[in-house]
This record gives sequence, C-alpha cells and structure tokens, in this order.
Amino acid sequence: MTDRTLSQEGPSSAFIIEATGIEVIADADRKGRPASLFWPWFAANISVFGISYGSWILDFGISFAQATLVAVVGTVLSFLLVGIIALAGKRGSAPTLTLSRAAFGVRGNLLPGVVSYLLLVGWEIVLVALATLATDTVIQQLGWSGGNTARVVAFLVVIAIVVGAGILGFDMIMRVQTVLTIVLGVVTLGYIALTVDRIDLAALGQLPAGSWEAVLGALMLVMTALGLGWVNAAADYSRYLPRAASSRGVVFWTTFGASLAPVILIVYGVLLVGSNPDLSAGISSDPIGTLATLLPTWYLVPFVLVAVGGLVSGAVLDIYSSGLTLLAVGLRVPRWAAAAIDGLLMVVGTIVIVWFAADFFGPFQGFLITLGVPIAAWAGIFIGDLVLRRRDYDTFSLFDARGLYGSVNWLNVLGMLALTAIGWGLVTNGVQGLTWQGYLFGPLGLDVDTWGFSGVGVAVALFGGLLVGLANAGRIRRQEAATTAAREPAAVTGE
Repeated sequence: MTDRTLSQEGPSSAFIIEATGIEVIADADRKGRPASLFWPWFAANISVFGISYGSWILDFGISFAQATLVAVVGTVLSFLLVGIIALAGKRGSAPTLTLSRAAFGVRGNLLPGVVSYLLLVGWEIVLVALATLATDTVIQQLGWSGGNTARVVAFLVVIAIVVGAGILGFDMIMRVQTVLTIVLGVVTLGYIALTVDRIDLAALGQLPAGSWEAVLGALMLVMTALGLGWVNAAADYSRYLPRAASSRGVVFWTTFGASLAPVILIVYGVLLVGSNPDLSAGISSDPIGTLATLLPTWYLVPFVLVAVGGLVSGAVLDIYSSGLTLLAVGLRVPRWAAAAIDGLLMVVGTIVIVWFAADFFGPFQGFLITLGVPIAAWAGIFIGDLVLRRRDYDTFSLFDARGLYGSVNWLNVLGMLALTAIGWGLVTNGVQGLTWQGYLFGPLGLDVDTWGFSGVGVAVALFGGLLVGLANAGRIRRQEAATTAAREPAAVTGE
C-alpha cells in the first residue's frame, strides 16, 4: 500500500508525521483555498532580518528614492515569479522539483534538483545561524551570561523546532505559520514604533544618487535574497489545493503574502540605516543583534523571541522543501528521513558560520551570488515551460522516463548549464575561493568597477532561461497531442 497524506482536520493531525513524499496528491486529500497561501508565505518573510537589507541596498551608494524603488520593485517582481511557479503546484499536485521533470526530463532534472537542494540547505543554515547569533547578542545586552553557553542553548532550541516541524510536515507547518503570522506582525510593528524616532529625514535627503548600474546591482541583490531564494519551493504549498482553485488567486495570494512584509521592512531599513550610517558595520556581522541595540531593555525579550521566530519560520519551510527536493533527485527514503538528513547538514553548516566564520555577510553574499545565477536560469526555463502548457501535467510521466517527458531534455539541461556559465562570468564575488567569477567582463570590454556588482549575470540567466523554456513550444505541443486522457492514479511512488 502506498503512503498517503493524513489530511484529516482537527488538532491531532498536525502532530502526526506526514507520510506523503513526492507523489501526486490524491483528489480526496486536496483541500483549502488560494487565500490560505497567505499565511505560510507571510510568516516566512516577516523576519526583522528584512530590515538589514536596507543597509545592504544603501551600500551600493544609491539615494533614498532609488533604494525605495529597488525595495518595492525587487521584492514584488521576485515574488511574482514565486506566485507564477506556485500555479504548477495546483495544476500538478506535486512538489516543485518533481514538476520540474516535465521541463528537464525525469533524469535530466537531477541538475536543477542538486542546485535547488544546495540553495534550500544554504538558506536553512543562514537562518539558523542568524537566530543563534541574535539570541546570543540580546542575552548579552540584557546583562545575562552570554558567550558560548548562550549560543549553544539557542542553537539547540532552534534546531529542535526547525527539524521537528520539518519532520512532522505540512499540517504542522501550516498551523505554526498561521500563529507566527499574527505574533510576528504585532511585535514587528512594535519594533518600528520604538525606533521610528531614529529616522532623520534631512540625512536621508542628502544621500547621493547612484548610477543605474548600482541600482541594478541593488535590485538583483533584493531579487536573489528574496523571491529567487523561494522559487524552487513555490509549488510545495499550493500542491494541496483542489485543481479547480482560482489560478489568479494562487498567484495573487502567494505574491501578496510573501511581498507585504519585506516591502515594509526593507523600506524601513533604508529609512533607519540612511539616518544612522553607523549601523552598517554591525549589521554586516550580526544583523538582528545590531538592530536590537536600538531597543529599550524591556522590549528585548519579546523582540528576540519574535526575531528568532521569524527566522525559524523561514527555516521550517526550507527544510520541508529541501527534504522533498532530496527525494526528487532520487533518494529512496521516507520524507521525514530526508528532512532529518537536511537537519544534520544544517547543524554542521550553522556551526561553521557561528563559531568559525569571520563575519556573516561575506559568506551570505557569496552564497547568494553563486547559487542565484543557476536558480534564476532554472526559474526562467520552468516558467517558459509552464506558460506553454495548456493541459495539466501528465502525472504518470513525471515518474517514468519512458513517458511523455522523457529521460533528458537536452535543450533545457544544456541551456541551464550555458546560462550558468555566462551568468557567473557577469557577476563578481569577493569570497575566498569564488573570486574567479566575473571572467567575462574583461573579454567583453566592460569596466569591472562599473559593472562588477550590478548583478547583471542574474538578470541574463533569468531572461535567457525564459527564452530557452519558450523554445520548447513544439516539443510541448507534441506531448499534449499524445495525451489521450488525463491519467491521475491515486498514488505514484517513484520512477
């Protein structure tokens, strides 16, 4: 017998380990409305960590007006990509990287699967490391015992929550995210109210305008740090929706839920750091801990609880999706075991960043740039493939290399590899071991000081990927012509 999702309503369902892996969700287990997507996406993106992006945007040397434009456009545009890809979940009722097999072939999908897995696990490590560092900093501000003991305790608590929720699965995640949405929203508004007196409009008006290349660089930073970090998980939460659910609703509620908090927080971060430039240095090493230094002592405890809660919220979605991705690349273990493996990697990576890395922002920026390029290429290809399809996915073919989608779609696989190579040649990276990136600026006659941090390589990978995906029009028409009837087995277990 094949495992099925335990989708019964009631308080107990959240505490039962979800048995569903990457198989297609049966009709009887599809539930909810598009509006329910607001809760997980809002909670996962309301962390006060978003305020830190205001500092990193201003590091590009742009004005307040330019930074505000970057925050709004970069956030909404990047999460619109997430909303579009979420449509695939409703149409195919399977995880994102399983549906990606339609574009890349059942075995060709190994390439985007590995990239996606590295990106998700990387984000898990980033968020847990931030939560650990922030807790330690706030404990020291309170005058309590800090140092290694505080870090270890914070680390163990955060790991337990993230891994526990990831193992329990979908129902627990949806319940946790709904509660966190409300609590995080209230306390974050409290943070703004208590620090708004630090804003200096005169200082903001004196920020010099930057070049359009600098604006593009800031825009690409926002897009890679936000929506492009979530595109490979977009369908994982819409896959439980009935296929009759509104497509516009899926796109809107995903985009709106994910964008609302970051737009407010990043713009507020621009206001705060633009008024207090001395915050920038601290934000580079311990973003949330530095932001906590602006608060009165009585608010530190609720602040750290909510700050850590926001980070945990994002890490929970990441560990759930990374477990599904691990199954999609071929590991044959139960979903909860895949989540446990991810948890182990998360522990190791967090230890390296918290106890051994010189600072936080250096590894973080290198991680975003390096994986942002291939995931942008994948997103473009996936979206191009999705918009060409007039029928729902053939669920049998997602699990059989002899089906409609075949073993390897070489056009998309080679296209993703080529665009990654081009994209890496058009970005620069100051992290040790990654300084080889940017190798195309010289041959193309582009000034690296002007273009180096523009992030143009990410934009080229995204739009190039879209063109590659759209080039599959004939292939997709042949696939859909060969489909005589929609085949929806109650469960599909593997290749």
